[in-house]
Amino acid sequence: MAQVTVQIDGKAYRMACEEGQEAHLEELASGFDQYVGHLKSQFGEIGDLRLTVMAGIMVMDELNDVKRRLAKLEAEAEDLRKGREGVMSEVSRNEDAIAQALGELTSQIQGMAAKLSGKPPVN
Repeated sequence: MAQVTVQIDGKAYRMACEEGQEAHLEELASGFDQYVGHLKSQFGEIGDLRLTVMAGIMVMDELNDVKRRLAKLEAEAEDLRKGREGVMSEVSRNEDAIAQALGELTSQIQGMAAKLSGKPPVN
């Protein structure tokens, strides 16, 4: 395990993380520190624990919003996928109908050509 020291509200916290995740953990801590700093600037010194809890709640609120938006986008993507499948099925049916109509038309043209030339039609 790697060790990282992060700063939250001017205090150093030594934390462990997976190897290679040090920069990511530092980035997360920096973002959380911004929440704490924002709250501290709004409410002043109201206690470390209270600031941390309030910042945590703000982060969870934001995460909840992101989850809701993600669920909505996933549902829209599923609707689009289903719509695409329906369209592709319709295209396939149309292609089959066109192929059948062309086959029948070809037979009719061959029959007419045979009548005009006096030869039996080719099937």
